[in-house]
Amino acid sequence: MAANVFLWHVCLLGFIVGLKAEVIFEERFEDGWESRWVKSNWKKSEGLAGNWLHTAGKWYADPDDKGIQTYPDSRFFAISAEFPEFNNNNRTLVIQYSVKIEQKIECGGAYVKLLSGYVNQKKFSSNTPYSIMFGPDLCGTQTKKLHAIISYKGQNYPIKKELQCETDQLTHMYTFIIRPDASYSILIDNRERESGSLYTDWDILPPRKIKDVNAKKPADWDDREYIFDPDAGKPEGYDLIPPEIPDLDAKKPDHWNDQADGEWQPPKVPNPQYKGPWKGKKVKNPNYKGKWKIPWIDNPEFEDDPDLYVYTSLKYFGIEVWQVKAGSVFDNILVCDDPQYAKGVAEEWLSDRESEKESFELAEKRRLAEEEKEAEHARREGEKRRRERDADRDRHYHHREHMRQRMRDKYRSRASYRDHDDDDDDDYHDEL
Repeated sequence: MAANVFLWHVCLLGFIVGLKAEVIFEERFEDGWESRWVKSNWKKSEGLAGNWLHTAGKWYADPDDKGIQTYPDSRFFAISAEFPEFNNNNRTLVIQYSVKIEQKIECGGAYVKLLSGYVNQKKFSSNTPYSIMFGPDLCGTQTKKLHAIISYKGQNYPIKKELQCETDQLTHMYTFIIRPDASYSILIDNRERESGSLYTDWDILPPRKIKDVNAKKPADWDDREYIFDPDAGKPEGYDLIPPEIPDLDAKKPDHWNDQADGEWQPPKVPNPQYKGPWKGKKVKNPNYKGKWKIPWIDNPEFEDDPDLYVYTSLKYFGIEVWQVKAGSVFDNILVCDDPQYAKGVAEEWLSDRESEKESFELAEKRRLAEEEKEAEHARREGEKRRRERDADRDRHYHHREHMRQRMRDKYRSRASYRDHDDDDDDDYHDEL
């Protein structure tokens, strides 16, 4: 019921946005979804092909709002859907989907792909060429990457910026927008996380401008912002102050002979009035031209491609990932040409985020209670096994002690018998 209400809102939104918006592909994974999607046989012969559950997951805003979830662990997952061939020439391209990584993923992807041309969907794999790959990829505590890889003339180019994906266990909406002016935006939960240009943020084409490595700073370039004014504030007679003066407290030695030693001169001492050469005050340099920088020049290797953003035959939406621990739920898939329509869909979905959070918190309480119950059971079982081991040890100990006592009694009995025989022999000899 709630899913139908959501679709009604989306349809209303599409009407409000306008007829110009074109929805190329939209998937909510309602009943009948399997007729639109093809599961790949990739890795099936090796027993490593994963499967898909139609489920809302363990926690959700609406139990009837289902997606497809990866299962079981340590598998390769590949599934795709075909849509009418789409050319985004002179049009904006919007890719949007939601994913909930319930499983505290250890290592694996949760990204999606747009593919062009003909694809044998039954053989869809990691080796199948794609046009765009977008979405989270996590591994351990270090890798929390948000991929944005685009293909150009058969080669894949990852975005140069380091983008971080969400790492909690709630659903998040990922959006990638590519515009005809080659600008782009990446949003998570309808909030822009990154933006820029295909020209600068991917190494697809050589840069338009490069630094002139042969340039040199002109000899007359003055990059001193401040200089000393040689005349500003200079006291009269400053240059006449000697660095040293005679020591007026010095006395001519008694043995000094002016005729033999010449006229006595007192020794020199530093002049406390001398402040060094006059530097003047710092003032703005009228010839200052700024810090010299290496100039940029046109790159002779740059050849513009005004169709850099264009994908002429987009035809498939695919999910192809490897997961050590499965459990990711994919849903709310959208390919269209109107960011406003996508924004409205995301806003409608976001309006019920609190319900999912409450469901998650309740599920966490149940999980912790179950873990505590299992831990208590394990403690009791451990205590029971310990008691059983102690009882077995006691039984073995008492059994060994009983056998030892029997052996001791047996040896005593034999020794007593021998002593009795010895006594009888002595009586016999005595009688003789």
